[in-house]
Amino acid sequence: MPAAPDATSDHIKDVNTRYHDVAAESYDAKWGIDFGEIGFEQVSGKLSKALDGAEPHFGDALEIGSGTGYFSLNLLRGGAISSATCTDISPGMLSALQANAARLGLEVETVETEAEQLPFEDESFDLVLGHAVLHHIPDLDRAASEFLRVLRPGGTVAFCGEPSAYGDRLAAVPKRVGRLIAPLWRAALRAPKANGVEGETPEEVAGHRLESEVDVHAFDPTALGAFFDRAGFDDVYLRGEELVANVYGWGLRSVEATAEPDGVPIAWRKFAFRSYLALQKLDTSVLEPRLPPQLFYNLVLSARKPG
Repeated sequence: MPAAPDATSDHIKDVNTRYHDVAAESYDAKWGIDFGEIGFEQVSGKLSKALDGAEPHFGDALEIGSGTGYFSLNLLRGGAISSATCTDISPGMLSALQANAARLGLEVETVETEAEQLPFEDESFDLVLGHAVLHHIPDLDRAASEFLRVLRPGGTVAFCGEPSAYGDRLAAVPKRVGRLIAPLWRAALRAPKANGVEGETPEEVAGHRLESEVDVHAFDPTALGAFFDRAGFDDVYLRGEELVANVYGWGLRSVEATAEPDGVPIAWRKFAFRSYLALQKLDTSVLEPRLPPQLFYNLVLSARKPG
């Protein structure tokens, strides 16, 4: 659910900072973030889709809204980028990212900043990227101009995991179904009920009540591409990603959010993860090449700086 139309930019940024600070400590566990082989395959595969099938290989990369490091750290480990500068408006997320980097033995620079005013010199990076971040940014025209400014001539911008307007509405269906069947699911698995209100999202179960205010946009593909056209990018490419997998995934997350995490059997976790990956492959091989982008839950995009 997007923020209220009259919400100010400062309010949206303040809510996003507080929300993600609270979520940071348990973020990786809740969303199944992996920094091994599976994580790299997921991240590089998403980025490759945004690049119209090209294998990602870049020098200096700047990530916008890095969170706990899912994209940058996996790309560093896999050699897809040579160096990473990771930004976020949430100090809690950047602290979690640094802890992950230290555990993995990776060197990264973290900078607390907003996307609309980046504290970097002109032409500093070969790649500007992000995952599920553009829909949190109030002034996307200004942000896209900043991405262009800090890229070197011929550099690439690539963003993945941006919600489509249709996909945002579509996700409401499995969420409602998940909440309805959650009591039966917990009883079957003998999973104890979470401390919180039944049917809440994972962040709400954790005690945070700001989810409805952190999202600013759900995109029409043409409108999303237009931000980068107006900024002066060339070769804007956009496609849809994940349909069946995301409907299934939101249903899973909705039922799992009603149980204490430690009480969910490992056998269920393995089944849920493997079945999600199988449906993701179905989307990638069968649906994504054949259906228009606006029908999918997520949008991926890339563009090039002239020169």
